[in-house]
Amino acid sequence: MTVTAVIGSQWGDEGKGKVVDYLAERADYVARFNGGNNAGHTVINEFGTFKIHLVPSGIFARNTVGLIGGGVVIDPSVLIEEIDLLNNAGVGVEGRLWISPRSHLIMPYHKILDGLYEEAKGAGATGTTRRGIGPVFADKVSYNGIRWSDFGSKAFESRLQVQLELKNKIILALGGKTLKYEEVRDTYREYYLRLKPYIRELFSLVQDGLKADKNFLLEQAMGTFLDTDWGTYPFVTASTTIPSAASAGLGIPPRYITNVVGVTKAYTTRVGAGPLPTEIHDTETEVYKKFAETAATTGRTRRVGWLDLEIVKTAVELSGVTELCLTKLDVLSGLDEIQVCTRYELSCDPVRYADVDSYGLEKVETVYKTVPGWQEDISKARSFDNLPTQAKDYVKMIEDAAEVPVKWIGIGPERDATIRR
Repeated sequence: MTVTAVIGSQWGDEGKGKVVDYLAERADYVARFNGGNNAGHTVINEFGTFKIHLVPSGIFARNTVGLIGGGVVIDPSVLIEEIDLLNNAGVGVEGRLWISPRSHLIMPYHKILDGLYEEAKGAGATGTTRRGIGPVFADKVSYNGIRWSDFGSKAFESRLQVQLELKNKIILALGGKTLKYEEVRDTYREYYLRLKPYIRELFSLVQDGLKADKNFLLEQAMGTFLDTDWGTYPFVTASTTIPSAASAGLGIPPRYITNVVGVTKAYTTRVGAGPLPTEIHDTETEVYKKFAETAATTGRTRRVGWLDLEIVKTAVELSGVTELCLTKLDVLSGLDEIQVCTRYELSCDPVRYADVDSYGLEKVETVYKTVPGWQEDISKARSFDNLPTQAKDYVKMIEDAAEVPVKWIGIGPERDATIRR
């Protein structure tokens, strides 16, 4: 039995979807355990190109069962859309996709409030995806949430009535349009009826799988430094993003997590507000244009920067990463020189990421090392020996800094554009 957690070692967008899709062939179960549809994982394989937000990215492996744990908050319309998309593409999910009844639902008022809160903050806006993620997690911990399990009794109707009375007052006070009880109730009843065949308690399934030596692949949403506690608060997500969240969000005991794969992009990106120490601000430079990307969930242009080894090292230490998967190494091709941040300084003294808060992180001085680049197109390479010397040295530099091996190298978006070492 192995339980492997796949996490992002930066601010998300590291390529976790591709990595999970690649590793899923050896898994009996692939599972989401945190977050919601604010995380978008892009998968490119023989079935086509998919932007997945709730269904585990490993669902394309024929013999794998997908699990959506109670730690995931669900927008039912998004989940239904993904299920239909997968079924229409020939990826049948009936009988091999299960949703925990403990999952909390994103309601229409959560999305409305998310937007109204951001607008009310003005220049201090956090930069959320406006998908209702923060408000639904706030309701979860303040005993105001609605779960799939509520639909089995009158609890759904009574809880919805109470919540709409509360939320409509807030929405109205912030200048929004109030919601009607009957419309929301009927819409969510339809969602429940559509998704009911997929809803089942996962505890026994997970525990029986562990006892039967099944292989689990756990898919983290977002990245390490969007974690509520360890990320760049308040510019973070609303849930825990490190592997320990799988215990609460899926029912996997911590001692069973045997491997942690840290997915690391060969440079750094971030969506939304918050510090990005190695950010490249000049949008006209060749490097900026080479690194520029569009977020799968929001469609926003990602902020870009050089690789930050201090961030990667901290993620390795925090989550007990056992091996790295380096993605998008091919994007660096064509650069004569590459900058890599090796450490931080504050007032000329060395400082670690954990020593400062988000506002202190904006003030640190990044210390760079310049390494030679390479001109060759490496997207067709399928072994480490096929890479240019400079590319191999770049990989080894990351290994030395993180003190864990780089076991996989992504040199393109497709599943097979992966070098296994």
